[in-house]
Amino acid sequence: MTTPDTPGPTPDPAQDAVAADAPAGEHATTAERAVLRAALRDTLLLVGALVVLGGGIGLLVAGLPGLWGALVGAAIAAFFCATTIWSMLRTVGSSPARMAAFVMGAWVAKIVVLIVVLALLKNATFYDPWVLIAVLAVGAIGSALLDYRAVSAGRVPYVQP
Repeated sequence: MTTPDTPGPTPDPAQDAVAADAPAGEHATTAERAVLRAALRDTLLLVGALVVLGGGIGLLVAGLPGLWGALVGAAIAAFFCATTIWSMLRTVGSSPARMAAFVMGAWVAKIVVLIVVLALLKNATFYDPWVLIAVLAVGAIGSALLDYRAVSAGRVPYVQP
């Protein structure tokens, strides 16, 4: 703590000018962006683990079709998880209506992509569907847990000035 006898840090007028020029929601969204970046990073690490571990286990359990099932499952999981976090990153600090519209539009796009992928894979024999389902389930549950961890560990203020 500084007293009148001991000089403290001098105010920096340049920083005050930068703070005054910043958009109203920019400072408020820094913490949210950090949480979302952490969630995206953790999700990408999860997908890498799904590819390596799921691919290895799929190869051991079902041979080459198991490997392909794990790779397809990891790709679908990566697309779903990363799209959600990306849409949140794109709209952080915007109005709730804009964020909801963007996230809902991304959700509809993901469902369309899933239907197309499943239709293309319907009669394919190069992959094991049980390995695909298992890897996709682990990816969905793991991503939800990682997102929860990122949000609960994030230092986001309840009230923004």
